Amino acid sequence: MTEPVVTVEHADGVATVTLHRPAVRNALNRALMDAVWDAVAAAGANSDVGAVVLTGADPAFCAGIDIGAAASGPAPVRSPGSGPGRGPDGLFRFLPVIDIPVIGAINGACVAGGLELALQCTFLVASERARFADTHARMGMMPGGGVTVGLTRTVGWRRAVELSLTGNFLTAEDALAYGLVNHVVPHENLLPFTRTLAADLLAGDSEARTRLLRHYRALAEEDGRRAQLLEGVMAETWSPGTARMAEYGARVIERGREQMRERLR
Repeated sequence: MTEPVVTVEHADGVATVTLHRPAVRNALNRALMDAVWDAVAAAGANSDVGAVVLTGADPAFCAGIDIGAAASGPAPVRSPGSGPGRGPDGLFRFLPVIDIPVIGAINGACVAGGLELALQCTFLVASERARFADTHARMGMMPGGGVTVGLTRTVGWRRAVELSLTGNFLTAEDALAYGLVNHVVPHENLLPFTRTLAADLLAGDSEARTRLLRHYRALAEEDGRRAQLLEGVMAETWSPGTARMAEYGARVIERGREQMRERLR
């Protein structure tokens, strides 16, 4: 029997959605993207759920787009609004817009498309093992999932440019200092801590929480709408093919590991 690519647990009003392709570090293929979308959408439509925790099966949160799947050709895409895809504002949405917060619990490597997925969460909590990088340029790719806008909004323009052009990896503590994540906790405490934080959110008035979340989202979207559209155009008009991505992949991965070894000595 084939294992599900996403698992969902419900407890105390919180749905924990886990990317579950650990053999490929939870790399995103069409099946995984569709399953994440469906699980988050279902949680948002469930009146018994007040928050979502999004995480990955160890050892990674998400290593980005599955290059092997990308090289095999385009997969069927759902109709607009019914699954992951690019909207009229230029943003490729990995997650549906729902009226409850989605807290990213980043348990390991969070790279390229995985970072774009994380940036679409409401906010992030990181394990001490979490590592973050935008490796699109090093892979010979253009980002299309909003990383330029999401990084600029969270870490500032200068740091965002540095991260995207160098492809350098951040430790969890770096990410905390940059404002990319809200908290860093011991790895074994990641889900308990994040679920406790979700419970704190649920203690408030649900209608007030929903209205406030909508307001914050509207502020963020208004600020980045044109930039999202421009990034989408950039991504859709870049077509070097996947051969170069595969060629660079192993080197990018090894470079990230070496950077982390040096930083943690």
